Amino acid sequence: MSWSVGQVAKDAGITVRTLHHYDEVGLLTPSERTSAGYRRYSYDDLARLQRILAYRQLGFGLDEIAAILDDSSVDPIDHLRRQHALLTGKIEELQQMVAAVEKTMEARRMGVSLNPQEMFEVFGDNDPTQYEEEVKERWGDTDAYRQSQQRTSRYTKDDWLTIKAEAAANVEQFRAAFLAGTPADAVEAMDAAEEHRQHITQWFYDCNYEIHRGLGTMYVDDERFTANYDTDTPGLAGYIRDAIHANAARAGK
Repeated sequence: MSWSVGQVAKDAGITVRTLHHYDEVGLLTPSERTSAGYRRYSYDDLARLQRILAYRQLGFGLDEIAAILDDSSVDPIDHLRRQHALLTGKIEELQQMVAAVEKTMEARRMGVSLNPQEMFEVFGDNDPTQYEEEVKERWGDTDAYRQSQQRTSRYTKDDWLTIKAEAAANVEQFRAAFLAGTPADAVEAMDAAEEHRQHITQWFYDCNYEIHRGLGTMYVDDERFTANYDTDTPGLAGYIRDAIHANAARAGK
């Protein structure tokens, strides 16, 4: 069987002009011609066209495709394997791009105005949008949530890096006191707790002592928060909670 140039163009979703060009450059020369000189494509021609179009989709130029297809050391099965590997790689690349776009969209909804590269530079592999739906459901109607959204929407990458550095330094204060055996209600531990509260107030929302107590409790009650502190230093989450509660009591709250 053979097919006309018009049939092939229609079935392949390309133009007749494209097929003519492929013929002119020697990339796809039809196996037959009618007595009137019209092109007729065989099954083998269609198989070659399929490989050409697959490589074109992957971004290869016509000269590159010709070199690949005319390599006598590569059989059709090898071409399919190569295309499969390339397509799989392309799919993974596109999935990563989709994930980056989704993360950016979610970050924008959270008020984090960073692009994917900046988010990686600030947060690394920790996705700040991971629990956004849960956060919004639990606290979306609160003044603290709205205040945090409004403030963070203005922050630059440098702001976030400062926030990250300050938070890390504060955790180190707690860790040093904990490892030294300092009681959670000692002045040093309570001062670290007060600095923690002030950090939240400065950068996110007005964190009064009642809210701060709730955060301290959550650090222990929610295993996800506990893991953030206890993975490297078991028991640190409970110590931070106790220091936060002691600090609130010191303030008469």
